[in-house]
Amino acid sequence: MSDAVLSLAGITKSYNTGLPGQVDVLRGVDLDVQRGEVVALVAPSGAGKSTLLHIAGLLDTPDAGSVTLHGQNLTGQSDRRRTLARRAEVGFIYQFHHLLPEFSALENIALPQLAAGTTRTDADARALALLEKVGVGHRASHRPAELSGGEQQRVAFCRALANGPALLLADEPTGNLDPATSDQVFDALMALVRDTGLSALIATHNLDLAKRMDRTVRLDTGHLAKVP
Repeated sequence: MSDAVLSLAGITKSYNTGLPGQVDVLRGVDLDVQRGEVVALVAPSGAGKSTLLHIAGLLDTPDAGSVTLHGQNLTGQSDRRRTLARRAEVGFIYQFHHLLPEFSALENIALPQLAAGTTRTDADARALALLEKVGVGHRASHRPAELSGGEQQRVAFCRALANGPALLLADEPTGNLDPATSDQVFDALMALVRDTGLSALIATHNLDLAKRMDRTVRLDTGHLAKVP
């Protein structure tokens, strides 16, 4: 029996551009991400990596193929069922942190927990514990504007993991940082991922970062291939 947390099978996706014909972004993508595995996704600009991540995270639907999370095929399910599965199973990180500017670092991490029904005391305690794991516990009361770019992204990492997802999806999570900060922040992310034991699919242009993950797959011309 497969131990895959995420399983994509035969995923296709096309877009109409208003011009004659259509753009085929994904042409039969198959990918399994096993429990506790960290997979790097590399692709040229415009190759469809963001589309693939959105489909994997149930934010978008494929034209064909199936998306399975923890053994549950969610293809064709209702929007409500997909939303509930996404909230329970998936954490997202983007290139830009998208933190709420009027709230502190701790509050940004507590909010998704409160929305899920966690008590304020427990939400604050988990938020602080996550911040301490990525080395910014001392900045818990600071608002995003008072944090450096690297600190803001660490807070975003913690927010993505606040509700204990099984799968982390990240789209160029250090792409907006300078090389030195990128390395430090990526180390913090990997430590957090390994410590929590979750699975991750991380899109990056940085091949050095990709080599630090368990394996690398490349998306090009709509197809996925393993990188030796």
